[in-house]
Amino acid sequence: MIATPDRTPLSRAFFDRPVLEVAPDLLGRLLVRTTPDGPITLRLTEVEAYDGQNDPGSHAYRGRTPRNEVMFGPPGHVYVYFTYGMWHCMNLVCGPDGRASAVLLRAGEVIEGAELARKRRLSARHDKELAKGPARLATALDVDRALDGTDACAADDTPLTVLTGTPVPSDQVRNGPRTGVAGEGGDGDVHPWRYWVADDPTVSPYRAHVPRRRRS
Repeated sequence: MIATPDRTPLSRAFFDRPVLEVAPDLLGRLLVRTTPDGPITLRLTEVEAYDGQNDPGSHAYRGRTPRNEVMFGPPGHVYVYFTYGMWHCMNLVCGPDGRASAVLLRAGEVIEGAELARKRRLSARHDKELAKGPARLATALDVDRALDGTDACAADDTPLTVLTGTPVPSDQVRNGPRTGVAGEGGDGDVHPWRYWVADDPTVSPYRAHVPRRRRS
């Protein structure tokens, strides 16, 4: 018999920890996105940790900017960025206030509201592909820069919240190099900071960084 997921919201104290503790602990948690058309609930299956100014792969490696301001806290807030001129990606801020770190939400299983996610992910061939990758996840959940800075730990009227769910046992958690990260930040021996649920069909495939060619 499958246990019913715990729907208690995660506290701010959950996020107020080192990013390498929070990231794998997010696997199996439930992310609830409340849209004008109804809620969508996602079970997290893949994440990546980014450790601010200690991490050459992080947006905050060179310090605070208007773009990465939310990464510096408080913990439990949502950091959304726009990439390649076409996609949004969503992170959950963690660690102490004033020290930038965040967990990129890379993939998940839509367990409620799939009909709403399908309307936004028309190219998905199966429901397991609805949120298979960070841009797809954000698209399926209708996440854009308007949600940057949202408090996911707010008691009421928040468009995004994270519930306890069913944490994944440690023997089912895998880790390795982060996807598409260049240079030292992409070295899996130094930063094996991508975490995923073993053998879960919603986890995205690993891809090494490929430099983008400039148009002539």
